[in-house]
Amino acid sequence: MLGNMDDISFISTGELARRIRSREIGCAEILEATLDRVERYDGAINAIVVRDVEKARERAKTADAALARGDAVGPLHGVPMTVKECFQLTGTPTTYGVEAHRDNIAHKNATTVDRLLWAGANIFGKTNVPPYLADGQSQNPIYGRTNNPWNLERTPGGSSGGAAAAVCAGMSYLEVGSDIASSVRNPAHFCGLFGLKTTYGIISVRGKSLAPTAPDDDISVIGPIARSASDVELALSVIAGPDDAAPSAFPFALPPEHRMRLRDFRVAMIYDDSFAPVDDEVSNQLRTLADFLRAQDATVDEARPALESERLFNTYMLLLRATNGARASEADFAKQQEMTARLAPDAIDMASMTLRGATMSHRRWLQLNIERRRIQDAWDALFTRYDIVLCPPLATAAHPHSNEPVASRMLTVNGKQVLYMKQLFWAGYTGVAYLPSAVAPIGLSPENLPIGVQIVGPQYHDLRCVRFAQLLEQQYRSFVAPPGY
Repeated sequence: MLGNMDDISFISTGELARRIRSREIGCAEILEATLDRVERYDGAINAIVVRDVEKARERAKTADAALARGDAVGPLHGVPMTVKECFQLTGTPTTYGVEAHRDNIAHKNATTVDRLLWAGANIFGKTNVPPYLADGQSQNPIYGRTNNPWNLERTPGGSSGGAAAAVCAGMSYLEVGSDIASSVRNPAHFCGLFGLKTTYGIISVRGKSLAPTAPDDDISVIGPIARSASDVELALSVIAGPDDAAPSAFPFALPPEHRMRLRDFRVAMIYDDSFAPVDDEVSNQLRTLADFLRAQDATVDEARPALESERLFNTYMLLLRATNGARASEADFAKQQEMTARLAPDAIDMASMTLRGATMSHRRWLQLNIERRRIQDAWDALFTRYDIVLCPPLATAAHPHSNEPVASRMLTVNGKQVLYMKQLFWAGYTGVAYLPSAVAPIGLSPENLPIGVQIVGPQYHDLRCVRFAQLLEQQYRSFVAPPGY
């Protein structure tokens, strides 16, 4: 029988699944204990904004009965978990945090949700997001604001902020989010978790949308958020792979990672960038990590791809806004076209790039896609000399909540006010090139807030990023529960 829930609230997903399979813990038992914890803590955090409790209870009873019969079970059998609000979950609303979509009820599951359920996961709710998933914090008119368990006055990040807050506070054992602009990496960094922005295209995004049949968005990917790097790998093994006709045409397998020691890795370190400055609270943690890696006999150099930062950032922002712009109504698109026609030819401010990206011609998009190939080639050249690149996930630790519009919001970096949007550089640095990048916790800021590192690998080498995160977890720093939870 289950004792004090707090004793197991922060064990890994893999360990919980093992205990369920060995019948040390019942599926219904762990679900009720998890729900009790949600009732205790989520009033202040506001992470799990959609509840599907009765169906979860039915699944838990069915899962317990299967174990009693000795039936074969999946790798997540009976594990209580949540998913980001943007994923279609039958019978629940998918609103993207937008009032106009309050009554948008899903009639089928997203592919990722189905794969989690087939693996035995017990999805009991969905977690908060910003409107249209378009902010680095998670608040919206429907569900309100999600707070960071480390400090309720700070954001847990976005757009998978509710996901990270739920896992961080021990209210969910595993989460799946999405990432087009650091929406997995940012919350993992802010909440002291492990996360993975997967290689573009390796996980089906069908059903991660307001419309179940929406096509794939450029740059956007799905990825796990967890308290352990091993749980990231476990989740990846469940949800990765194409859908539709692709599996019948070719097999899917990510390249395995054979390096087993930190000393086996050639590491390129990036601490800062003049275009997107990084606060000392983050860069100092990266330097301390570099010293540790050298002490483990890893090869560690300061190196980066041969790319001009502002040019890369502009390419990323235009492609990002082109993707986001597809959501605009015909009337809004016409207004955007009129506003774009009035822009000065040399205007490169955030508002101008947003308009240009949203209204660009297909010819212009193709030119930018050629530029993306140049960026990918520069990364490929770096990966002939290094196995892993370590860089900041963002410029600072979790910042205070802000009601300022994203385009005009400012961020304090080393005592100076800098444009918040410039920090999307660290999202686009790898995202525009479709590269995998994991985030792992590496320390705390002077204000006792988590600091993470972004672990970048070559395209399709997601397991390399995860392996390096696992080694850091084992030998450097693992997840630490926030005080009071």
